[in-house]
Amino acid sequence: MTRETLDDQIRADAANSAFDDWGLSTVIDENIAAPVIARDEFERLHDLAAIEAAWPIGNAGLLHVYGYLLSTVQTPYGLKRDRWLDGALASTLGLPRHAFLPVGTGTLLSRVSAAVLPRIIEPPGDALLVLDQQSIDGASAVRTVVVGHATAAALLYGVREAGRMRAITAFPLAAASPSFCRSLEQQAPRLRYNAATVSLAPGSELAASLRTQ
Repeated sequence: MTRETLDDQIRADAANSAFDDWGLSTVIDENIAAPVIARDEFERLHDLAAIEAAWPIGNAGLLHVYGYLLSTVQTPYGLKRDRWLDGALASTLGLPRHAFLPVGTGTLLSRVSAAVLPRIIEPPGDALLVLDQQSIDGASAVRTVVVGHATAAALLYGVREAGRMRAITAFPLAAASPSFCRSLEQQAPRLRYNAATVSLAPGSELAASLRTQ
């Protein structure tokens, strides 16, 4: 896949308002306290998508899908792009392992959105965990959904603002045992996975958690 092909996908997503299905994120990864792509790349991507953004906060779909695909920064969990290239996330979501490669029918973002956002809005009945948290002022809410099974699972994360749920991220998990799911419930409520909102900075404190499933 060439850079030109990727740029064409971003333009197509912008023309179809596909980035509206995604919330806000910082490009500063919370695991390494450093940007996953350089500032000039951040600005180039947002220009292509015709999205106004002020570094380091941008569109989560643009950053977590295309930005991660382009990232060469090592994290404790490897390269960000691996979730789109190695097939583990796609397989856990019941798709062919090649489903999230940046080639094929439609754009990468449109395929990811179709697989992830409906599961956040209406989690499947066999989800391992559905965890809802609300901002202290009640203006926004976040949802964590863990799907799959103990040895092959995925975590999906979304933010609801102004009455609309939007995706933030999705990634495969090495394991999702009952104790792992309990550990997610027991963590202090805050914005996670680099998410931001219109009024909340990444990592902001949230109200108490509510396990709904």
